[in-house]
Amino acid sequence: MTTTLDELRRLTAAAAKAAPIAAAASDAERAGWLRAVADRLDEHADELIEIADSETRLGSTRLKGEVARTTGQLRLFADVITEGSYLEAIIDHADPSATPPKPDLRRVLHPLGPVAVFSASNFPFAFSVAGGDTASALAVGCPVIVKAHSGHLALSLRMAELVGAALEEAGAPAGMFGLVTGREAGNALVGDPDITAVGFTGSVAGGRALFDIAASRLDPIPFYGELGSINPVVLTAGAVERRSDELAKGLVGSFTLGVGQFCTKPGVVFVPSGAGFEDAVAQSVDGAAGGPLLTDRIAEAFPGGIRRLLDDEAVRLVSGAAEQDAVNDGATPVVLATTAAAVRERPETLLEEVFGPTTLLISYDSEDELLASLAVVPGSLTATVHAEDDEEVEGIVDALRRRAGRVLFAGWPTGVAVNWAQHHGGPYPATTSLYTSVGATAARRFQRPVAYQSAPERLLPPALREDNPLGIPRRVDGILVLP
Repeated sequence: MTTTLDELRRLTAAAAKAAPIAAAASDAERAGWLRAVADRLDEHADELIEIADSETRLGSTRLKGEVARTTGQLRLFADVITEGSYLEAIIDHADPSATPPKPDLRRVLHPLGPVAVFSASNFPFAFSVAGGDTASALAVGCPVIVKAHSGHLALSLRMAELVGAALEEAGAPAGMFGLVTGREAGNALVGDPDITAVGFTGSVAGGRALFDIAASRLDPIPFYGELGSINPVVLTAGAVERRSDELAKGLVGSFTLGVGQFCTKPGVVFVPSGAGFEDAVAQSVDGAAGGPLLTDRIAEAFPGGIRRLLDDEAVRLVSGAAEQDAVNDGATPVVLATTAAAVRERPETLLEEVFGPTTLLISYDSEDELLASLAVVPGSLTATVHAEDDEEVEGIVDALRRRAGRVLFAGWPTGVAVNWAQHHGGPYPATTSLYTSVGATAARRFQRPVAYQSAPERLLPPALREDNPLGIPRRVDGILVLP
């Protein structure tokens, strides 16, 4: 089943027609739409999990948790828009006595319009048809057209049926949600004149191709892509000396979680030279479970990625099998090791992401060498440091902050809380923009600011009217005013 270009145009035209209606709907109305979708997905969770497991082989336990995360995201955004600060309402009253005189200026965010969302392979619910991109766009009044992922097509089609029916029954306008399939339709969706922004989670190559389409349009549009991330981890000498076995077990549990198919998997780990951490990891990974990868294409690529790293003379195998039939037998964990000097010389080779259950241990001799090596690490979603309280790590933390959007000081990066404070982004190629794809501020991606100067009260959006009829937080004359 592939969407034709004529079918695509009908969907985008309907979305464009729905956009002003959705923008004019109240926050309470749109919150009701989101909660209706969440309730419908929860009602059909068992059915959806069965379909998803047959296509992705992720297992019912993982998928059950992902459905809960997905419906939780929808309800979070319902809360976000009813709280009101997402509008960033600002009022500066006129000041005729100022030099020069200042007019009355009021600023608020408005929805962009129809949004294209590309489903991810590794999260068939949470980053897919009704995932965070869709939830945050619908929340602020943007119609959504999803490009289904070929790796879970049957699930996508069923999800689209449920989402569309729930929105219709909750009173959302026709055209508020649609689904397309096929690469040609996906490319055309980004270039469609009615689409105003794109949310994407996937590969660097695929995301960059779509990013270039978005940027080359006569009217370029924002492309919010999450493309690739190796998520560096730094272990200090004190941490390894005092907690080597604990850290080794934690690392193995993290890079093998979900058979290494999490976007926050710790792909490279900087370890002090001569501390014996490689041996501790080898012991911990012995017997660690592998499993089937999401698609045959991913499974075929996994051993190839391992081989490319081992082709470098500075890389050695610590544990696992470099040659494996991941398509038929599933992928098994692989640990590799190299040096910080080699990484600085060939970062484009040694710091390439390998999707699957593998990690690269990088030995460093001094903090100066560590900092120089971190400087060549590509942008990532996360960066982690494990250190002891008596160690000075301010320089390391600053270096990691420059390379990632979330810095962890304990635990491991796999696992992303969905809340107000979360940031799931980072320097390119982790993301193509500054804003996050997870958490409350994800909604900011699909809005733009408009300032109203000396506008009559009756023509102002409700969020900017003097009596604050929405009862939302606002900044008035420079002071944050709570309702």
